[in-house]
Amino acid sequence: MPNTEENYRELARILKRAYDQAATGKGHQRHARKNEPWHEQHIIVRGRVYRGGCLYQADKKAEESLGLDRDAAIRELLGAICYLAAEVYILETEGDALCPDAANEAPTNS
Repeated sequence: MPNTEENYRELARILKRAYDQAATGKGHQRHARKNEPWHEQHIIVRGRVYRGGCLYQADKKAEESLGLDRDAAIRELLGAICYLAAEVYILETEGDALCPDAANEAPTNS
């Protein structure tokens, strides 16, 4: 049986860095108003208002990372991970209401 925890240790390390940036670093300093829980912060609220906004922000951060030094690029990419996590949260909590056509798109078995 493969040691899954060991095999994915580096992924967990990077995801933890994204979490730390959001919870205690730049993300927290810029976006956590009134000590709100993450799921009530601007990243989620605006992501619900502007459908796809979190995806746009993740794409923007990824593109911006290309012109930066290594450390700054890593910070931007960790921010992009947080925006993608926000999109996952929005989809999980609002479900098909965000994707009304998804119910009509049945997978085909070819």
